[in-house]
Amino acid sequence: MNSPLIQLLVLAGIAVFLILRLKNVLGTRDGFEQPPVQKTQTDRLGSPEFEVIEGGPDLDIVDHVEENSSAAQALAAMKRIEPSFNVTDFLGGARSAYEMIVMGYENGELSDIQPFLAEDIYESFVDGVAAREDQGLTIEANFIGVRELKLMDATYDEDTSEAELTIRFVAELTSVVRNSDGEIVDGNASDIKRQKDTWAFARKMGSDDPNWLLVSTDA
Repeated sequence: MNSPLIQLLVLAGIAVFLILRLKNVLGTRDGFEQPPVQKTQTDRLGSPEFEVIEGGPDLDIVDHVEENSSAAQALAAMKRIEPSFNVTDFLGGARSAYEMIVMGYENGELSDIQPFLAEDIYESFVDGVAAREDQGLTIEANFIGVRELKLMDATYDEDTSEAELTIRFVAELTSVVRNSDGEIVDGNASDIKRQKDTWAFARKMGSDDPNWLLVSTDA
């Protein structure tokens, strides 16, 4: 065997050895293997993890009353007893209830609103409707809408689970009072009247009855 052939065989053997070593170090790649992911500088340095902050203020409460106020504490107690209770949803319901109760009284249709009235409030409404009927008076009212609504106070009795929320309403409506002959004795159908009321609604939290009752009214 001549010298050039020996040199060629030696070089081929070295090449095979190097290829095998590289395969052991780098591994074998196939057509579906993802290229190695380059770490960003942030990854190399170690980025801080986001922390979930718990125990912050309940926005459903502090959106309506001052944080840490007695009203806020009362609302929080109501939610502990009845987790499904939501202040914002309650105020939306109170807005609808206000219109329904006002119009029920104006039209003398008390049977529809009786389930939402405390007994003494219902009796006072009955007396009011009866008094104007005795005088032959009728009311024609048109409810335009609630322009302002504000939760003024909230209380909660731990012993009885009785909750009470006081709300200030500012509404607009038109109202005309007619006598038995159909003549207008008060009001004007084209005049918009602004009506202000402060009402309190009460309910026993955790009870099966979902209805809040109107327990007091004040202009």
